[in-house]
Amino acid sequence: MDRTVVLITGCSSGIGLHLALRLASDPSRSFKVYATLRDLGTQGPLWEAARSRGCPPGSLETLQLDVRDADSVAAARARVTEGRVDVLVCNAGRGLLGPLEAHAAGAVESVLDVNVAGTVRTLQAFLPDMKRRGSGRILVTGSMGGLMGAWSGAGPVAAAGAAGLRGCGGLLQWAPGGFPPRRASTASSRLQGLPFNAVYCASKFAIEGLCESLAVLLTPFGVHVSLIECGPVRTAFLEKLEGVPGGVLDGADAKTRHLFSSYRRHSEQIFREAAQDPEEVTEVFLTALRAPRPALRYFSTERFLPLAHLRLADSSGRSYVAAMHRAVFADEPAEEEAAAAGPPRPAPGAPPAAPQ
Repeated sequence: MDRTVVLITGCSSGIGLHLALRLASDPSRSFKVYATLRDLGTQGPLWEAARSRGCPPGSLETLQLDVRDADSVAAARARVTEGRVDVLVCNAGRGLLGPLEAHAAGAVESVLDVNVAGTVRTLQAFLPDMKRRGSGRILVTGSMGGLMGAWSGAGPVAAAGAAGLRGCGGLLQWAPGGFPPRRASTASSRLQGLPFNAVYCASKFAIEGLCESLAVLLTPFGVHVSLIECGPVRTAFLEKLEGVPGGVLDGADAKTRHLFSSYRRHSEQIFREAAQDPEEVTEVFLTALRAPRPALRYFSTERFLPLAHLRLADSSGRSYVAAMHRAVFADEPAEEEAAAAGPPRPAPGAPPAAPQ
């Protein structure tokens, strides 16, 4: 019986590495895994882990593949000795953190090139053969929060979960643990726009649209597209961020620096409380891979879905923006809350304010 041929991008660490190992070491011995890396010089940890897990000979191969380079993608495809890829996993990704106005143009372009254009290049290389054969599965690493897909410290949506979202105009009354864990769902995962992650969020919103569009089109071809919507995961993604804030914050205004500090505190707290191990997330990929009728979306956790539902409950977006602000910046009043409180009272003895 022919083995299922799986090609995975972004396997130097994190979800990609653990998924490659999980499939290559599967007791069924039914997978042939091509783990691709931008730099083959980083493949040491993958092979070390493969040996320790007892991956059978021939179950795992590594290929050089840089999603930023169409020629590199084509060369990797040509090295697949079976002449086909049954399951394509688009997992390579890059993050960008900090105030939007502080990002260098090169950093913005790099994130969009890897996360969006890189996914498109990979699909362009492998999709035509799947359509010709009338069979194939495409799994794409998505994100429930626009940042949480691979970066373990992405905490604003998780912070909302930790805060319980109580008091959101009666729309949500939820506390941690309120959702039973489910491996798969067909509910909408509408991504959240997270502060200080504008470009990364933009790239993840784009991936959602890309995959939705393809899913509608590819059904008659027997090709299924599934997004694996991840929460915070313990990986090395944080170490690979473009433009990690440091000196770049020196050029930001004082209020922005203060808000960023608050954001980082919440993120670190949520990582400690809610981050999943990569091994747990890889099981969701296997659920999608093995499903007779794959869903468009699978969730690694439902802990953070209340904010997604809130976005749909109030089409104006006001409730969502206020709830997200409260969740991330617990000590900072949202604009509408400040307005509801009325203008500040003058100090005793101060002259009356001029009319507006």
